[in-house]
Formats: sequence, C-alpha cells, structure tokens
Amino acid sequence: MKLIDKMVTCKINNIEVTVEQGTTVLEAAKKANVDIPTLCHLDLHELGAVNQSANCRVCVVENEDRGNLVPSCAEKVTEGMKIQTDTKKAVMGRRTSLELLLSNHPKDCLTCVKNLDCELQTLANEMNMQEIHYTGEMMSHPIDDSSGAILKNPNKCIMCRRCTTMCDEMQTVGVLSPLKRGFDVVVATAFHLDLGETSCTYCGQCVTVCPTAALAELPQTASVWRRLNNENRHTVVQVAPAVRVAIGEMFGYEPGEISTGKLVSALRRLGFDAVFDTNFGADLTIVEEAKELVDRIENDKPLPMLTSCCPAWVQFIEQQFPELLDIPSSCKSPQSMVGALSKTYYADNVGIDPKNVRMVSVMPCVAKKAEAAREELNQDGQSDVDYVITTRELARMIKEAAIDFRTLPEDSFDDILGESTGASTIFGATGGVIEAATRTAYEMMTGKELKNVDLKQMRGMEGIRETSVQVGEKTLKIGIAHELGNARKLLEDIRDGKSDFDAIEIMACPGGCIGGGGQPYHHGDTSVLDKRRKALYAMDTKMTRRKSHENEMVQRLYEDYLGKPGSQKAHQLLHTTYSAKARI
Repeated sequence: MKLIDKMVTCKINNIEVTVEQGTTVLEAAKKANVDIPTLCHLDLHELGAVNQSANCRVCVVENEDRGNLVPSCAEKVTEGMKIQTDTKKAVMGRRTSLELLLSNHPKDCLTCVKNLDCELQTLANEMNMQEIHYTGEMMSHPIDDSSGAILKNPNKCIMCRRCTTMCDEMQTVGVLSPLKRGFDVVVATAFHLDLGETSCTYCGQCVTVCPTAALAELPQTASVWRRLNNENRHTVVQVAPAVRVAIGEMFGYEPGEISTGKLVSALRRLGFDAVFDTNFGADLTIVEEAKELVDRIENDKPLPMLTSCCPAWVQFIEQQFPELLDIPSSCKSPQSMVGALSKTYYADNVGIDPKNVRMVSVMPCVAKKAEAAREELNQDGQSDVDYVITTRELARMIKEAAIDFRTLPEDSFDDILGESTGASTIFGATGGVIEAATRTAYEMMTGKELKNVDLKQMRGMEGIRETSVQVGEKTLKIGIAHELGNARKLLEDIRDGKSDFDAIEIMACPGGCIGGGGQPYHHGDTSVLDKRRKALYAMDTKMTRRKSHENEMVQRLYEDYLGKPGSQKAHQLLHTTYSAKARI
C-alpha cells in the first residue's frame, strides 16, 4: 500500500488537516494549533506509556456530522470528518464533566501537597469553575501510608488510570488496578492490601504522572525540621547528583540548570551541621563495585554482575526474580555508604558520639525512603540514613524558610565526605553508573591509564542498550536498561541462559535518577529529562578528575580507615545482602 493511501483529511474548526490513518482527533487538533483541554490523557510514547482511557471526558469535542460529543483523546480521525471544539455543546460537555469530578473531590487545596501543581486545580482555574452545582455523597476510602515511601489517598483519585498505565505497561509491576463499579470504583491493590504488603517497588512513577495528590511522596519534612531544632542532635545532610540539575526548576530556572553551589548554601542556611555530597559515596561505590567486578571476572564467579545503587530495582529483583539474587553487586547504594560513614568515619574525625549523628538524604527518588528502612542497612542498631526527603520536599523547605534561592551565594560541600569526580556526577543518568565503573575497572584490570574516558556508546535514552569495551585482552560486554519493564526483559534472558553480558546496569526510572519519582514534575514533557541528562554529562566534562579511584578523599579514606577496596572493614560498612520477598 502506498503511503498516500494511509493518509486521511479532516477539518478541525474548519481548518483542513491531513494526518496518518489512526491519528486521534486530539493529535490532529495539535497539528492545526487548536488547543483541547485534557486530564486523563497521557502520552509518553518515548517511554512506552500511553494512556487513552477516555475516562474523564474533559477533552470532548463535537462531531459535526453526527452531532454528538466524542472524546478527542481516543476518537480516531476518519476521511472527511468535521470536528468543532468550541461549540456550546462541546464547552458545556467539558464543564459538566469537570464539575462532576470536582463535586467528588476534597476541597483541601490550600493544605494539599500538590497545591498550585495540581492539574485538576489548574484546569478548574482555566475553565473558570467558580461554583459546583452537583452535591451529594462523596467517596470515602482509607489513606495508605504503609509503604514508608508513597502516600496513597484514594479520595483524591479522579480515575484517570495514568498510574495503572505506568505500573502495568512501563514498569510491569502490576500493583494498581481499578476495582468495583459505579460510584464505588477505586484504583487500588489486589484485595485492597496496603501498598506495603504488595510487590510495589516504590519507584514512584505512579506519583510522577498522577494529576492530583492521590499518589504523592510520604513527607518527612516535619521530622527533619524537628531534628534541625534539636540542639542535642548533630544533623548532617547529603545531596544526590540528579538533584542539582533539577531543583532549580522549582525556583523558575530552566531544566538542566546546575544549582550545586546555591543548593549547598541553602542547606547551610536551613541549619544542617555538615553538608555532604552523595557523589563522594558514588565514587566509593564505583571503587568497591569495580573491585567486585574484576574479582568475578578473574576468579570465574557468577556473571553478569548487576549494579545495585537503585533501590526500586533491588526491590524488583527480590520480588520478581529471587532465583537471580547471586548476581547483583553486594555494594550498598551511595546514599547508604555516605550514611554509614557519617556515623563512623566522620563521627570519629570530628569527635562526636555516633549515636548523636542524624543523616538526612536529599534524593530524586521516593524508593530511597523505603531503602533507608531496610533491616540490612543497619549498623549496631542505627540505620545508615535516618530521613529521606525528595527534591520537591527540599524545595518546599527552602520556600518555607523564606530563603531566596536565586540570590544565594555559591558554597561548597564539606571536605571530609564532599569531594567527588566527574564519574560520580553521571550516576544520575541511565548508563552513567556502568560507564563510571568501566573507567575504574579498566585501569584495575590492565594497570594502564584509560585516556579516553568518554564511553559514549553507553549513553542515550534507548530502553535497552548493548555495547562492549576492550579491556586488555578481555572484551567486556555491557548491558544497560532503564524502566523496570526493560529490566524484566534482560532478567528473563539471564534466567533463560540467553545472556552473555559481563555487567549490567539497571535503573528503575526513565532516564535514570533524573526521572526519579521525587523530582520536579515534568508533566509529560520528556525533553526535560534530556536536559537534565545533558547537564550531568556537561558537569563530568568540566571536572579535573573523571575517574572515581582518583578521588583523593576516597584514597585517604582507604589509607586511614578501610584499608583497601574489598577489605573486611569495607565489606562491613559498604556492602549488604539481599533476600527473596513474596510476590503479591
């Protein structure tokens, strides 16, 4: 069939538009520069997630030929179709649908975590909804905070099903689905179990697309404020690499704007006693992980080795592939390494009782909240990390303290756990962890300098990537995946004996940590993720040292405290174990 036969012509508000067969009215309208409001619609086809459930009916338009209303997000264009988007029938249809949603929605906008960032609120304002004519019974469901990471409030759910699209189609976890019918319908877990009782990985991708606050991060800012105001506690903080290229968006900066110095300055003004860089932990992770990889290769131990810094991915393999738990690296995540060292190495150096040290992590991820609570990440009755707040939560704290972020001076991390290299910076992007590990593993295995550290074949946004690097006489075969649906494909190949990789990096979120569940909302604009990613690589390029083992503070840590990579003390503080978990 010729390409011309696959095209159809229609009219949108009397504007003639020619599009491919199968195009929706909404997509055709965009081509004609006609705006149609949407709410449940979600188009993340670049990430493998498209929601066209047509549940909310906010995008209805009038089919002039039939005289009826159709949902533009799901209605396909046909030859000669005539669509009007602004007739009285279409406008009133949209307003009625929106008013019905509002009639069953809590009216606590002023105290809602998504106030001024809620798509339902924004749409109500744009459509000038000043009164609600429909009153009656409202749904009432229990609020679920059992996971320690995600707050689920079904009373704010508008049944858009974006969360189920992300959970089912992109992440293939399948924890959320619509249950019951009519007024009793609700998005819930099987048998209405609490999230903490299910196979939820806490990746937070449901949170990133929820248009209201039906799904949000479980807040810990109140606890952090209490710690900061407790003079008997020494409260320290660490900041992940992806935070510094995203937090500026909360203060009017463009995505990808690097805000490291202002970020450190803001944390000091909030009252933290020391400000550490999670990048230090990333460099340390790479040294330990590269040592482990080299040991596995040279001593014929289980391969491929899988990176282990993403807690949602770790949760995923424990639940979905427990038979493969011998292949993830035993290294803790950078967050946990910095947390453990803050209560041992740092406390010893500054003469503080470790029991008085409280570690707060600023992370782009909600799964880090659940990771901090893992029993395996506990030393002598103390968790490595005490509190985890997201990028969004920190931004709210800065605003709450009336700190003008844009006029803050540039400041630097504390030296002892604050030095980093370019290799640690790229941890925040998909492919960055394995690129950093390869830079160090190369020199460990060959004893020679790796002159070209830009391993660009590992970079990109493809869901699954395969590449290789020549390391002496060894061809190192590398696999990379981001999003758990892609991780599933790689793990199935390993389980079925179809994989011959030496090392694999997996990140649960699209783009890696830059697309984490705790980052500023991108509202479906995936170009935001690319801008954040490019900013991390730009930072790497500008660094004097770009290999993790060249970090002088990491070298001093080994000389003064740990001994050498892979030592008994290093294993005690920097490594962990995994266990099979029930799949529900």
